[in-house]
Amino acid sequence: MSTYTYPNPEAMFYQQYGAAKRDEVVGILLALFLGNFGVHHFYLRRTGLGILYLCFCWTGIPALLGFIECFFMPGRVREFNSIQAAAIAASLGIPVPGWGQAPVNVMVNMQAAGAMPPAGAVPGPVVGAATYAPPPLAGLVPAPTAAAPVAVCTHCQFANAAGAKFCAGCGQAL
Repeated sequence: MSTYTYPNPEAMFYQQYGAAKRDEVVGILLALFLGNFGVHHFYLRRTGLGILYLCFCWTGIPALLGFIECFFMPGRVREFNSIQAAAIAASLGIPVPGWGQAPVNVMVNMQAAGAMPPAGAVPGPVVGAATYAPPPLAGLVPAPTAAAPVAVCTHCQFANAAGAKFCAGCGQAL
């Protein structure tokens, strides 16, 4: 990736994104109470639809549509926010922070090294121990259990489908 021209581009991203993002609850409330005038469309910078709602606000049809659209507003606000985040990140020349990256410092169901399992816990599979295989059902032929060949990326160690030309994890040529 190219060198960054800003001292801390992620801080710049969060500053600009904080100013551009919209709140879902505000969008719902605008659609519910001011949907007759199309304020919820102006809120998401959809001025064409906002003006259309203003032109027909005397008929009551936009009020009915505003009530219906208040149920769709959370998805529309999330879409608006994701488009804004992608545009800001592209203008700064960085990937969107936190998207498509592995979580950092996440300890889920992990025990400290040398810690004893809680009382009554069932241990997991033991390496080298025989595993249980259910008996085959009468009349059915079991499917072959051979592992599908995979192509491992040398750049990110992502396991790709056999015959893939590019890595699905990082996009590098395999």
